[in-house]
Amino acid sequence: MSHAVSVPSARSALVAVSTLLVALAIVVAGVVVGGSPARAASYPSWDDVTAARANESTKQAQITELQGLLTGLQTAAADAQAEADRLGAAFQAAQESVDAEAAKLAELEAQVAEKKAVADESQKRAGQVAAQLARTGGGDVSTQLAADAQGADDLLYRLGAMSKITEQAEGIRAQAVSDRNVVQSLTDQAGVAKEALDGLRDAAEASMAEAQTASDAAAAAVTAQQENEGRLQAQLAALQSETAVTEQQYQAGVEAEKARLAAEEAARQAEAARQAEALRQQRAAAAAAAAAAAAARPAPSAPAPAPSSPGVVAPAPSPSGAAWVRPSGGGISSGYGMRVNPVTGIYTNHDGVDLAPGCGSPIYAASSGTVDYAGSYGGYGNYVRIAHAGGLSTAYGHIVNGGIRVSKGQSVVAGQLIALVGSTGNSTGCHLHFETRVSGASTNPVPFMAARGVSLR
Repeated sequence: MSHAVSVPSARSALVAVSTLLVALAIVVAGVVVGGSPARAASYPSWDDVTAARANESTKQAQITELQGLLTGLQTAAADAQAEADRLGAAFQAAQESVDAEAAKLAELEAQVAEKKAVADESQKRAGQVAAQLARTGGGDVSTQLAADAQGADDLLYRLGAMSKITEQAEGIRAQAVSDRNVVQSLTDQAGVAKEALDGLRDAAEASMAEAQTASDAAAAAVTAQQENEGRLQAQLAALQSETAVTEQQYQAGVEAEKARLAAEEAARQAEAARQAEALRQQRAAAAAAAAAAAAARPAPSAPAPAPSSPGVVAPAPSPSGAAWVRPSGGGISSGYGMRVNPVTGIYTNHDGVDLAPGCGSPIYAASSGTVDYAGSYGGYGNYVRIAHAGGLSTAYGHIVNGGIRVSKGQSVVAGQLIALVGSTGNSTGCHLHFETRVSGASTNPVPFMAARGVSLR
């Protein structure tokens, strides 16, 4: 027997199913990324929802409870993210203070070296003059005048000349003392700056730990929201519509959406592996060509020192198998150096280069290393920093929300997928902000990477 379905009932069913599909997309996004469902004991079960449909007052109470739980999840996630952003901005400010003090110390140390060379030369000249006076200015002047009256005029002339020399010697000695005092003053200032830098570094480390904890808490809150919000919305839709939405329907939709997102993630990982392999083959071919060219050239009679160019970082010796790869696709949309920040309007140094491969594009580890930060970082938005061997580090900014694929302390290899391109923080569009640092100091990534066989242009 067939039964006609009223228009209101059909419309209610459509609304329920549509709401369910939206909920599925929310919940599965969290399930695919990782983690077991955060199903708190206080959350209503599907059996509770089914039972509540039988009684209007119970149903309304259940609806109110579900709405409160949804609001609570959203508020908790928003509050946790706000705290992560606050502490991330504090970490960025602390790190910038470290960078500024490190630059000051480097300048003072350079001045100490320069002034010490001047002081050493002044001291040398003073010593030479003193030795000369000792050789020519000895003896008893009165005895010389009595013994050789005829030579008195000559002796007086010599005494006058020696007086002038003595004056000059005093000036040279005074200059040597002054130069040495300058060196001591600069050395004292450098010592103070070093102590200040050590304190700032300790503060930055503590700030980084707080920011990392807050970022992890925010990620957990978002995951809890994603894992529970979809189910709660589906339950709410089941109560608010005239069509019963069952747990079986919900779980079937979850699995279908989960499979779709997993397939997308697998395709992204495969593309990342393909690009990494292409980069590896390109590097190997370039190395082979360079070796063949070197073998074809006659050996020079004596090795000549390689010329150095300002701003170009020489390739660092690395163990066999170490490699560097391009961190993402796209051309350079903004280079390294002083510029007007497009968001803040402040004229400041742009400590990296911006690559623009498009929203959601993969970001790879430029080399093997250990993740020492992964979270919110002020104007950089979502940010990952990797420590490499030899005091080198790389950083990746403006990652899309939910796009970080690594965690603090994790070991990564060159070409590994670590994040997805976004536009968080001080950004006017999707791009990757990529930094390279040597002993903590930023350096232009273009020559840095070029010296390691990788072109960013």
